[in-house]
Amino acid sequence: MKFPQAVRALLALLLCTLSCTLPAQGLDAALQAIQTNPKAPLSSLSVLAIYDGKPVYVAHFGHRRMGATAPDPSTATDSKTLYRMASVSKLVTTLGAMRLVDAGRLDLDADVGKYLGFKVRNPSFPEVPITTRMLLSHTASLRDGAGYVFGLDVALQDVLSPQGKQFGAGAAWAARSATADLSPGRYFQYSNLSFGVVGTVLEAITGERFDVYMQRTVLQPLGVRGAYTPEGLQQDDVDHLAALYRKGQDGAWNSAGPWVAQTDDWQGKLPPARAGLAAYVPGTNATGFGPQGGLRISVAGLGVMVQMLLNDGVLNVPASWKKQAHAPVRFLSAAAVAALQHTEWRYTPESPNGDTLGGQVYAWGLGMQRFTDTREAGPDGKARGDRLVAEGGVSGWGHAGLAYGLQSLFFYDPVKRIGLVYALGGSGVDPALHPGQFSGFKQWEEQIMAAVYQYANANAKTPP
Repeated sequence: MKFPQAVRALLALLLCTLSCTLPAQGLDAALQAIQTNPKAPLSSLSVLAIYDGKPVYVAHFGHRRMGATAPDPSTATDSKTLYRMASVSKLVTTLGAMRLVDAGRLDLDADVGKYLGFKVRNPSFPEVPITTRMLLSHTASLRDGAGYVFGLDVALQDVLSPQGKQFGAGAAWAARSATADLSPGRYFQYSNLSFGVVGTVLEAITGERFDVYMQRTVLQPLGVRGAYTPEGLQQDDVDHLAALYRKGQDGAWNSAGPWVAQTDDWQGKLPPARAGLAAYVPGTNATGFGPQGGLRISVAGLGVMVQMLLNDGVLNVPASWKKQAHAPVRFLSAAAVAALQHTEWRYTPESPNGDTLGGQVYAWGLGMQRFTDTREAGPDGKARGDRLVAEGGVSGWGHAGLAYGLQSLFFYDPVKRIGLVYALGGSGVDPALHPGQFSGFKQWEEQIMAAVYQYANANAKTPP
């Protein structure tokens, strides 16, 4: 099979990945070597690549549960393996918000107090309304200093309002600064709490609990298994759920120690319902339902979302990828997808207008990072940046995740129509001590992306 010059160029950039002639065994071996590296093992790893809007490679390595001495072979990762995808959940939450925008029920630029039923203002900037656009772009001046997950019996109003019982010193809000304009809409500060507020807005509009709304309007229409809360999982989901791990004990990393589950180690048993769930009133506090990081989903499920975004909001999954093909379905309007991919904030080094998270974030849209292909050295001389390939030349949109040992990535380029999704269930060494060589990603994440690049480039055909 021969490729035109344009396709050959894409293959040389990493994420266009594998043609139907590419021997997957070579990439399988490279990824398995990364997963089993004795110096930095990963408990599990799932990788999916998309080229020309279609999935062309998917593979799974390691085990979703690690035993005390050795993993049980019956728990090997596979196509059904679900991971708690951490902050990639925010991107999917944003899809739920845009469904309401398309339905004319949510105005991105309206004061969110209109939906929540109480005044939402940063006390330091009382004249500036907080909007959903600000929340989705992390420019609402909210901070995680007061926490970002609260009990079901706590009203979010009590956290956000100065008269609230849990307002305290106002740590949920940015204060005025003499060195930067921190007013809402101006300054980027990554905030988990912002997405708890978004989830609560969605509840207030629909009258549904956030996790139930997301099941009904996002996961089910896309034909994707998963849930935002443990209670939402079915038995088959629990049977294939990856526990998330770190190596060590008592909170200390120890690469020679045992794998210690951090979350989702349900041992095949359905999670019990939390206390207070039946009494919860939607629209009061959705933080406990995971809008900021609770989504359990497979890489294939996220791959369906990549395909939908690459098709400007149309879901058109081929029979080769799912057991049954279906007619194209409009999931989001093209205008909604364009809004997601509009740069709401971009870092300006000449004047401080945001926190780059140590040089990992340089631009943001709605619920998604814009990967700008930036590579630079930090003050300590170590590499940082949002570059995906050492050689450069790959940019696009998506979101990374990091929590409880898991690391994940959802990436796509709408121009080149390429994408990559991966999830790893835990590392055997402290990620902070194993930074990447050319970016803010970790060592093994760069290796995963480099493996896809190497084998795609090596198997590119000479154009006619």
